[in-house]
Amino acid sequence: MKSRLSTWANNISPSPTLIVDTKAKQLKAEGKDVCGFGAGEPDFDTPDFIKAACKKALDEGKTKYIASSGLPALRERLAEMYDSRMGIKGLKASNFVVSPGGKFSCCLAIMAVVSPGDEVIIPAPYWVSYPEMVKLAGGKPVFVKAGDSADFKVSAEQIESVVTPKTKLIILNSPSNPTGAIYSKSELESIMRLAIERDLLVMSDEIYSFLTYDSEEVVSPASLSDEAREHTIVVSGFSKAYAMTGWRLGTLCAPDDIAKAASSLQSQTTSNATSFAQFGALAALENPDLARESLESMLSVFDRRRLMLWEGINGIKGMSCRKPKGAFYIFPNISSFGMSSSDFCAKLLEEELVAVVPGSAFGSDENVRFSYAVSDSVIEKGLARMAKFCARL
Repeated sequence: MKSRLSTWANNISPSPTLIVDTKAKQLKAEGKDVCGFGAGEPDFDTPDFIKAACKKALDEGKTKYIASSGLPALRERLAEMYDSRMGIKGLKASNFVVSPGGKFSCCLAIMAVVSPGDEVIIPAPYWVSYPEMVKLAGGKPVFVKAGDSADFKVSAEQIESVVTPKTKLIILNSPSNPTGAIYSKSELESIMRLAIERDLLVMSDEIYSFLTYDSEEVVSPASLSDEAREHTIVVSGFSKAYAMTGWRLGTLCAPDDIAKAASSLQSQTTSNATSFAQFGALAALENPDLARESLESMLSVFDRRRLMLWEGINGIKGMSCRKPKGAFYIFPNISSFGMSSSDFCAKLLEEELVAVVPGSAFGSDENVRFSYAVSDSVIEKGLARMAKFCARL
């Protein structure tokens, strides 16, 4: 019997982070006291002023199709914000595409520039979906590994060592999921020099760019020069900084030809991101003081949890962990236990009801990922259970 599934469907893997989160929720539904550290979303509600703008749009009947690339007023505000806050000059509303989620923005970027046989360089550890998206486009993921000692960041020299005539795209994620690492300006300058010299594109995933600690500065590679901007696709969204994960609103910022192609792709797939939701996003950009107040409140809580989890994990014999500088993840090393990350996580969930994501899902089997977008009580209880578990190992 012929396979009923396409090559793409047969080759794609389900999201490991969603699998862990689903399993944890299933156990909770069975009445188990699970400490779930798998979810990648803020445990805060969307700010009221954003919800009010969305409700107003609904009441006013703004529920019809809109331009495929997004609400014009929202894209104009995005161009202004990228200039004033991120230092990316010379952008117009037409350089932006508003999509149904940051994940889809990444997918659009990759589909717009990667052809079958093209190679895409992905630093590891990486977000779980990048390799699968590249494969969906017919491309070949090429991995470059950076471990704990390099603060999980690859160098321009490492990237250059795997560049071939087939290389089309480099993917960067700063702040990083799963490590919380942030690339410095000088590190990005070196990578962009290479990209420009070799005529490569860079997809810079900046979804966590507003979630930073210890006065860390996030630099977009597109802000480094006009030439760098022409070689960079910036993807982001409203999910993390504004606690709007379920709203599914992502953004793509790209040079004219790539933005136009991404808009055309979206027109043939999803038409447009939800119309009334975009009025909520517009309110987030039109009310910067309210947005900043909400963000700062959330960041202060995340920072406290970050330090609590970081100190607690480093206090467990056999585990070591670098301090994350952004996002809301921590990526401890568990290699001293002599187990694969999948076995470690499976046993931890089975024996102590603590759900974390194996590092193998992110291209680093020596580590596991915790999200600290959870309550203080979950962190305290989870650390106590982790200490018991590791003592047995």
